[in-house]
Amino acid sequence: MNGVIRSDVNLTTNKMDIEYDEKKVTPEMIMAKVEKAGFQASPMTEQSKQRPRDQKDDEQSVFRHERNSIALALVLSAVLLYISMGVMLFNAPLPDIISMKTHTVNYAVTQMLLALIIVFIGRRFFISGFKAIFHLNPNMDSLVAIGSSAAFIYSFSILLLLTDHPELVHQLFFEASAIVVTLVSLGKYMETGSKRKTTGAIRKLIELTPDSAILIEADGTQHEVATETLSVGNTVLVKPGSKIPLDGIVTQGSSSVDESMLTGESVPIEKVVGTNVIGGSINKNGILYIKIIRVGTDTTLSKIIRFVEEAQGKKAPISKIADKVAGIFVPIVIVIAVVSSLIWLLIGKDSSFVLRVFTSVLVIACPCAMGLATPTAIVVGMGLGANNGILIRSGESLEITYKTTTVVLDKTGTVTEGKPAVVEILTDKMTFDELLSVTALVESVSQHPLASAIVEYARSKAITSELTISKFENYSGKGIRAELSNKQIVLVGNNRLMQENQIDTTIFSEKIKILLSKGETPMFIAIDDDLCGIISVADSIKSTSITAVKQLKEMGLRVVMLTGDNKTVAEHVGKQIGADEVIAEVLPEDKATAIKNLQKEGQVVLMVGDGINDAPALVQADVGCAIGNGNDVAIESADIILMKNDLRDVKKAVNLSRMTIKNIKQNLFWAFCYNIVGIPIAAGVLYPTFGILLSPIIGALAMSLSSVCVVSNALRLRSKKL
Repeated sequence: MNGVIRSDVNLTTNKMDIEYDEKKVTPEMIMAKVEKAGFQASPMTEQSKQRPRDQKDDEQSVFRHERNSIALALVLSAVLLYISMGVMLFNAPLPDIISMKTHTVNYAVTQMLLALIIVFIGRRFFISGFKAIFHLNPNMDSLVAIGSSAAFIYSFSILLLLTDHPELVHQLFFEASAIVVTLVSLGKYMETGSKRKTTGAIRKLIELTPDSAILIEADGTQHEVATETLSVGNTVLVKPGSKIPLDGIVTQGSSSVDESMLTGESVPIEKVVGTNVIGGSINKNGILYIKIIRVGTDTTLSKIIRFVEEAQGKKAPISKIADKVAGIFVPIVIVIAVVSSLIWLLIGKDSSFVLRVFTSVLVIACPCAMGLATPTAIVVGMGLGANNGILIRSGESLEITYKTTTVVLDKTGTVTEGKPAVVEILTDKMTFDELLSVTALVESVSQHPLASAIVEYARSKAITSELTISKFENYSGKGIRAELSNKQIVLVGNNRLMQENQIDTTIFSEKIKILLSKGETPMFIAIDDDLCGIISVADSIKSTSITAVKQLKEMGLRVVMLTGDNKTVAEHVGKQIGADEVIAEVLPEDKATAIKNLQKEGQVVLMVGDGINDAPALVQADVGCAIGNGNDVAIESADIILMKNDLRDVKKAVNLSRMTIKNIKQNLFWAFCYNIVGIPIAAGVLYPTFGILLSPIIGALAMSLSSVCVVSNALRLRSKKL
């Protein structure tokens, strides 16, 4: 439309974001244009902006209704096939009142009634298909509508003649019109299920924000209010274990805050007065008083949600090859059917002959083989993937993965284990076991992840201590002080804790620089004001990561590591795994931008991640791939899920896609060749010379055989090795 600058349609969330010149275009003009194209549109209002959690019941109700309709169509299709084909193929018994031999008309009417119910269940395909033809934009629905209608109309014509010509009963094929509709309906149902899972990612993001918060009034009184009523400047109280309602700044108190659901980093962040906190993160231990600094669409969580929605809207669906040719195929078939019929009519053939030619052309061109070419290969490919622990969200994902040129890996939880572990112990005053024994004893009273790593490591080595703790004190953001049963005073913590207790750490200064450069966190241990050693904790690289990166590079793929971690640590990890490029210090909301920049370079990007902070990037990428033990939102946002948590499965996923695409191309080649050969024969080109005229039932049989060939070829995928 003249005056429209930009238009993005998100078919997943049913939203259109459109930028236009108000002097040239009005909302009414836009809605009229959309409705003319066969869709419905209405302005987005505050009332229509339901929270996804409120939409859940409505979605489930619609989904259940559709599931029940498909189930009914499948049952009726089975009955119809039994009645129509059972007698001819294996002399199946039927009640005499609908017997083909004794009550021919009843036999035909029964088939027609069953087909009518199935066609009514799938009526949306006829409405959409014929609307598309009316607007000169035919699609796969148009092919289904034309083919099914032609089969039904021809069969109905035969039904009208049965009283005088009962021998025509063998030329009925109501089942052809109905089965096409049933199969397409089943495919659409599966597509709807995939869509519901995608919108579930946004729902889970929204649900990170708590429904209520404890508001502190100016006079110091406290009361619980709905989170959406909070405004900038309000102060809220967040108790241990509670979610922080909105972005803010700590005005009183200190605590460790778990931001892993937003940042992907496993180690809780120490929060003290003056530090910022993110809405949706979890307060671990202390009490925090927080002044709200961002609300509504300005919060970090809202920005991530917006990025997910925008990335979904701008990810163009992959057009099936069959869809691309449908715009040409449908009108050509109609023209051939009409022209060939007129030619035979002008030559002098009777109306029965002409109708036979017209219907045969349309029936043999019924898009079964063309429609099955892609989905059958994809379904088999998905099954092969599932057997190898690779779950694929949609056929589109499987189709586009083979084009991948760049694989982007998140660091924490994807390349690395995602949780801290002891990697080094340094001491020159006691044995490793003695140092570990004392440190694990002291850290056993702490809930900090770094402390848990040391305790877990000592447990794995079966190292214990006979001593007990008589007193202890926790210093938030620094460490812990404990008095043991033998009167020793033990300090375990960072360099700041050592300095405050006048303990010299310079003896390890060079080693500390090396540890920090490798991304490790050194924990100092002092006994009775004497530095005894260091236990270094880090997020270790998974044993399979180096092999996985090597395999991907051998396939000719570029490997990029993307992380919010600091540059020194990221480059160290990137060098260890052999990444081609490292992009570090990227904020959660900027990860999608980093992916977009790679796409602007012409790269087809497969992104692998596991955290909520990866969700926008997973959706922005051409293919999003989540680790199976990752966050639910990352998994729901991804196109492919690696259930074994093994990066080596990325290579298998790409191989699977390549094999499936090859199979699809073989199927489409056969489907098109079948139509190229079959349509002219149905039009009667062989009749003048050889006297061969294809009957509609032979056309239907040929159509069925072409479908069998396509399905059989797709089934060969099951035996392939990834």
